[in-house]
Formats: sequence, C-alpha cells, structure tokens
Amino acid sequence: MEANETAKALPGLIMCVCTGKCPGFSKMDIWDFINRVRVELPVEYGVIHPQLCEEDGDRFLADILKANRKIVVAGCAPNMQYKLFRDAFERVGMDVKQSLVPLDIRDMSTDDAVAKVSAALKEMGVEANG
Repeated sequence: MEANETAKALPGLIMCVCTGKCPGFSKMDIWDFINRVRVELPVEYGVIHPQLCEEDGDRFLADILKANRKIVVAGCAPNMQYKLFRDAFERVGMDVKQSLVPLDIRDMSTDDAVAKVSAALKEMGVEANG
C-alpha cells in the first residue's frame, strides 16, 4: 500500500504543443523532452497532447483528472492555462489553482525545459528517490 500511496503523490505531466506548429517549440526536441521527463523526473507519467484547449483536450483532461492527482502542464502561458482548463478541473471537483501547475516552456531548448520542470517539481516538494 505504501508504494501505491507514493505513486498517488506523484503528479502527471502533460505537454501541450499547440498543434505541433507553434514556433515557440522550434528550439526543442519535444520527443526527447517528454522521454527525459518520464525517465529522469519523479512524475507518474509524461504525455504529449496536440491541443488541450480544444474539445478533445477537455475530454482527455476529464479522463486524466479522474485520478485526482496534481497535473503539470508544460505548454503556454500560465494565466492562459488557468483560464483554458478551469472548467475541466471544476467539473471533477478540483480547484484549478491547487491542482494545476502550469509551466510556460515556449522558446526553450530541451535541456532548459527539462530543468524548468525539474525545478517546479522540487518546488512542489516532489523529488526523485535515490
């Protein structure tokens, strides 16, 4: 049961790439980024979604949020993320300000984006074991 509780405490990470055509992601290898996050950082999972602010993004969030865990979204401006995802969090009874950790990773290299996620996880009190 202890391992299960530890897994529950880990946040999930969703990278939103704004259709994959946003010039803000041109400096990074998105596949290298998400694989490094999944393997190197203390997250329950790391996934890429093409556009969380669209209707299928709402459906995706509805499914993901059933786990009732914090979600880190690496994508656009935090103020936009709060506005765009607020309803999805509220529908499942979660406070977006308490449950969403929005990170703007546009115009960063892969290394810089991984470092930003790592710093955010440490700030949240989530650190890798061993």
